[in-house]
Order: sequence, then C-alpha cells, then structure tokens
Amino acid sequence: MSCAPRADFPILSREVRDGVPLVYLDSAATSQKPQVVMDAVMHQELYSNGAVNRGSHQLAAESTIAVDNAREKVARFVGVKPDEIVWTKNSTEGLNLLANVISRISAGEGSAKIRERLGLGPGDNVVITRAEHHANLVPWQDLCRRTGAELRWLDVDSEGRIDLTTADVIDSRTRIVSFTHVSNVTGALSPVAQIVDLARAVDAFIVLDACQSVPHIPVDFKALNVDAAVFSGHKMLGPTGIGVLYVRSDVLRELPPFLTGGSMVVLVTMEKTTFAPPPARFEAGTQPVAQIVGLGAAADYLTDIGMDKVAQHEAELTAYALEKLSDVPGVRILGPRDAAERVGVLAFDVEGVHPHDVGQVLDARGIAIRVGHHCAQPIHQHFGVFASSRASFGPYNTTGDVDAFIEALAQVRPFFGLAG
Repeated sequence: MSCAPRADFPILSREVRDGVPLVYLDSAATSQKPQVVMDAVMHQELYSNGAVNRGSHQLAAESTIAVDNAREKVARFVGVKPDEIVWTKNSTEGLNLLANVISRISAGEGSAKIRERLGLGPGDNVVITRAEHHANLVPWQDLCRRTGAELRWLDVDSEGRIDLTTADVIDSRTRIVSFTHVSNVTGALSPVAQIVDLARAVDAFIVLDACQSVPHIPVDFKALNVDAAVFSGHKMLGPTGIGVLYVRSDVLRELPPFLTGGSMVVLVTMEKTTFAPPPARFEAGTQPVAQIVGLGAAADYLTDIGMDKVAQHEAELTAYALEKLSDVPGVRILGPRDAAERVGVLAFDVEGVHPHDVGQVLDARGIAIRVGHHCAQPIHQHFGVFASSRASFGPYNTTGDVDAFIEALAQVRPFFGLAG
C-alpha cells in the first residue's frame, strides 16, 4: 500500500517501453503531481489568469488572492510567517540569491547593521559540508572568491554521514554555515541540532538546504532554529519552476535587493528608487502565478495526508528496500545501512557496470531511476566512484515497486555477462 492513493497520480497508470508498467523511483529528482495540483494549475490558467498586484479588474484580484493564499499555505507547511518566504524558481536560485545579496553587502551595500551581520572579507570563512548538492557549494565558492573569505567544510564518515569530529572548521571567524538537511546521494539525515548549536556559539548565519527533507518528513524551520532555508516545488508534488527561499524576518528586512525592476518598488524617479518591503523586494517582475497556486495545492495535499504518515510510510519502504538491496550480489549501497538514519534516497554502485548502463537495463523493464553524479561530485569522490545509480521514493510508492526494482536490478550484472 501507498500512503497517497495511486489513483490520484494519473501518470503512474501509464505504460512505457513497449507496454511495461511504469515504476517511478526518481522522486528525489522530480516527484509526480497529483490530479488536484494539476487541477489547481489549470483552473488558474483557464479561469483566473491575471497580473498579480497590477490591476483592479476581477481576474487580477483573483490572481493576487490566489498567490497570497498559496504563500500562507506554504509558509504554514514549514512553520514560518508568510512574509518570510520569497518565491524563486527553485532552490538553486534561492541559494544564489542569498550568496549574491551577501556579496553586495560585503561590498558595502545595505545598512550598517546588516554589513556587521553578514559582510565578508579576508580572514572570515564560510562553512559547508562535503555532502552538499552543487547548488549549496558552487555559490559559496563564488562568494568566497569575490570577498576573499575562506571556504571550509565538515567532512563525512565512511557511510557518508556528516562527521562532527571535523566541526572544528567552525570558529570565531565563521560568518555563514550552510548545509543540507538530507543528502541527495546518501539520504543521510544531518545532525541539524548539533550543527546549529555550533554555529550559534559563534553567531554565524545558518542556511539549510531542505530540498530532500520538506517533501518527506515534517519540517518546521522555526523549531530547527535556522536563519534561512530553501526548497523546491517539483520535489514536493508541485510544479516545476517554483521554489521557496525562507529568511528570518528580522534579517530579510535588512537585505538589499538582488533583482530589480517592476513589483519590487515603492517610488521610482529618474534620480532614485525606493524599494518595497520584503518579500516583494525580492520578487521583481511577473511571478509564475499558476506554479505558485500549484505549490499551494501540493502543500494542502501533503497536509491532508499528514507528514507524519508520509515519513512513516517512506521509512518502512526504505527499510524494506535496504534489506532487499543487501541481497543483490555486486551492489554497494552508498550511505547508512540503518533506515532510521536516512530517508528514501538510495544511491548504489553496481560492480563492473556503469550507472548509465544500469539505468538503461532498468528502464527497459519500466523502472525509472536516476543515474549520474546527482550534482554532488565531492561525496561521490569520497566513496571512490564518479557516479552512481539512485532509487528514491515518494508517498505514492509501494513495496511492489521495490520488488519490481530489485527483480530488475538482479538481472543487470548477468545481462553484461558478470557473475550474479
């Protein structure tokens, strides 16, 4: 059984590759959308399409109300206030927005208060981890290059968990600590409370990449005590092209804008512009209204199921899959073997077979997985591989999906003439 009715997801009923049933195990990359999300998107496009905050006619008013309602739903879903979330197109944009705003602050923009809080220069450092997606690595590398700050990282242990014995990289000159809540390779849950305590002790600004946690476990950013966080709609049963940046209100109010133009201003003259308060200050231009509405519907859908129920269901699937995977010869699991230490993101290496070949063999049997380095090369290097294959779960998956995956995976090495 799944905890989300499979009938709610029309795509799961289709056949692929010469008539074999689809088994979708790639939710960590992009989750599938329930019909209610698509209905919300289509209703907005077909019946209420209008410019948000740009007109007094009924369609404009309906669109504005729809976006405001979605902001409230999404904020409530992660335990924050509506005016603390900024719409982005994805988490990558959210992290780049933060890094670029901090770069401008470091160059002298913003109030004295925010320059003192977030300004970087030589001698300062930014701390991340080896487990990061490139979206939470490359922007900080670039920020350090531009400001003269040093990039440091917490390392990982033999199973890819963040190793707190390497946390001495956090010191009195650490200004920013940015880390993943859940690795998109190992599925390992980060020791958030311990890292937050270490960062708070030196008054560092704390950023959480919650892409792989918000869709799968209950998440409350206030309870986690982080200053900023990002997540993406397409990983939580919502549309592509919409993401969320959360920043604590007292900080968000002080940040200078990154993108400028329409909708983020109060008064514009030929000589000077006065910027709007957040979140409007960071939402220049026309927003993806239908996608925002769809994300609000996805938050409603997951709330109706109950994130505790989603987490329990996927934990049971993960434990079942780990047990089954351990019986397949020549398969090495990347990440913790204990399901309690991870979510349903299972990267693995098949001895003697390139991940792309693994993916093609499984695809021929209707099994959709991810192959490659998953935009996380450093942690793959830690495991001594360039790439891996990855199966990942959503609330619509079942033990039957796992069985089909394991049966197909067991045929991979024999297919290439290797011992089973």
